[in-house]
Amino acid sequence: MSASEKAKAKTEQTVGKAEKEVGRAVGNERIAAEGESKEAKGDLRSAKEKGKDALKN
Repeated sequence: MSASEKAKAKTEQTVGKAEKEVGRAVGNERIAAEGESKEAKGDLRSAKEKGKDALKN
């Protein structure tokens, strides 16, 4: 996995998780849903890169 893609994935996961928790804490479902979406996007990016790495080996 390239370092920049790995960093993007981890950033999306972290920001998404934080945003989701803040949204839930303040009772704002829209913010919580956006955070969950960002977290899922980071998870998918990470899985894609891991798959690419597996095919290289």
